[in-house]
Amino acid sequence: MDIIITILIILVCIVVTLLILALFIPKHYSVTVSQTINRPQKDVFEYVSILQNQLKYSEWLKSDDTLKPEISGTDGTVGAILKWESNNEDKNKNTGKGEQEIKSMDDNNIDIELRLIKPMPGICKLQNNFLETETNKTLYTCTFSAFAKYPINLPSYLIGRQFIKKAQQKTLNNLKSILEESIN
Repeated sequence: MDIIITILIILVCIVVTLLILALFIPKHYSVTVSQTINRPQKDVFEYVSILQNQLKYSEWLKSDDTLKPEISGTDGTVGAILKWESNNEDKNKNTGKGEQEIKSMDDNNIDIELRLIKPMPGICKLQNNFLETETNKTLYTCTFSAFAKYPINLPSYLIGRQFIKKAQQKTLNNLKSILEESIN
């Protein structure tokens, strides 16, 4: 009986410690990844601005090959919305339900609002920046920003950021491959 009480006390101490730690972890967080793509800035910008193209390179959307997203508005312009709902039985391929909307654009930036509905609701921001560093070379930088309420901020900040960074970097690598292969 003493062993069970000791184990319970240890578990309570661990939970309390994690909850206290979560008080000091930021609720807002962001992840930034960059990739140099050997294409002119205009080509990279135009390809990324078309939401439908994400099905070819986004690690988030291309994981479910049965996904049939819908686009409302004029794709590639402010106000265009890409909606999706994944019904894939395989949890590793299910991308949930959500939508993203192009909120603003200029010659070097595309700002997108990402509205997640399932499995975990949330509103995130994606800032895409395109900088021509040399002739026919573009530095593409994508910043993902989110908010997580207490106490979800602890796993979001400590684990979620790394997960997002890895997926976003794969997405940029996919984009680089597609755009650079189209040169040849």
